[in-house]
Amino acid sequence: MHGTREGDTMKLLPRTPEPSRIFLAAAVACAVACAEKPPADHVRVSGQVEATDVHVAAQVGGRLIELRVAEGDRIRAGDVVARLDEADAQLAMARARADREQAEAQLRLLLAGARVEDIRQAEAQLATTESDVRAAEVELAAAEADVDRFEALLASNSGSRRQRDDAVTRRDVAKARAQGAGDRVRAARETVARLRAGSRREEIDAARARVAAAAAQIATWDKAIADATVTAPIAGIVADKLADVGELLQPRAAILLLTDLDHVWANVYVVEPVVPRLRLGQPATLFTDAGGPGLAGTVSYISSRAEFTPRNVQTAEDRSRLVYRVKVSVNNAAGTLKVGMPVEAEIPFADGAR
Repeated sequence: MHGTREGDTMKLLPRTPEPSRIFLAAAVACAVACAEKPPADHVRVSGQVEATDVHVAAQVGGRLIELRVAEGDRIRAGDVVARLDEADAQLAMARARADREQAEAQLRLLLAGARVEDIRQAEAQLATTESDVRAAEVELAAAEADVDRFEALLASNSGSRRQRDDAVTRRDVAKARAQGAGDRVRAARETVARLRAGSRREEIDAARARVAAAAAQIATWDKAIADATVTAPIAGIVADKLADVGELLQPRAAILLLTDLDHVWANVYVVEPVVPRLRLGQPATLFTDAGGPGLAGTVSYISSRAEFTPRNVQTAEDRSRLVYRVKVSVNNAAGTLKVGMPVEAEIPFADGAR
């Protein structure tokens, strides 16, 4: 019974002619071979568009009083995009200028030296103190003579002890007065010498340092006033507005995001066997999903390190491969490409590269 059923089953199965099976196998093998064989003269890879983003900010803090651009505006490098309140900086500038003028006046005074009238006055005071010295010396000499006379009288019992003591007291007072007059003479002479010599070098150097410090303060506030006017560092499109008029901003706080769409590039990823056949500066063409002839570009960067394909590129199988990043730069003055746009790059192999 089992043998009969098996024989019946064999009869029911269709038989493929031997030549047909051979042709089918050959066709499948050929199709597989054709599908796996890449083009011999170029490579076509996918990636996305990127561009230079610049956060435009003021170097100083303050209240934003004017914003001259809106999202989507195209601006040129050097265009004024915003202004901050500079009233506090202007007040500080006025104070710094007053300090500099005071320091400069003090320096001029030191460089000019003493006035002739001051020197004459000092010389007159010196002459007066010298006269006081001479008078004190005469008084001292008289007092000493009195002491000697009363000592002699006392010795001969012709005078009193009290007279002698009074004479000694007058002598001591005259001596102290003469000594004080001599000290005033020395001080007066030093004053005259100082006025005639003028200011010391250290005093002049200190005055010049104060002038320099005031000038530095002026330069600092001058820069702060200039920095309150914010200009665009590059030409591009205003991609995002990050602050509104009236906000109080910290120093270096971003006001807007500027994107340079005129010079964009695409980061594409190629497998290792293709890398030796690429060269910097060689032509490449970018294609968007909209079709068309594509945009001409050049290979501006070839990575020297392998990496896994980014997750936003192709399939999970492709993301598991080790690839090399290649940068294709394009002149996008027409604005065709946008940041984040998926593209495909067709890169012909360099001449002579194998």
